[in-house]
Amino acid sequence: MSVATYLFTANIIVWTGIAGYVVFLASRSATLEKRVRQLELLGADNDES
Repeated sequence: MSVATYLFTANIIVWTGIAGYVVFLASRSATLEKRVRQLELLGADNDES
């Protein structure tokens, strides 16, 4: 295999890793936003009583 092939393969692997990490962060962010909304609702319930 030529150097260009190795470079292209490494580039694909790196970008795939970056894309996977971005998907992981987006998923984690959505989970945290959902949890914050739940806590805000619980706090609102406590404020009313």
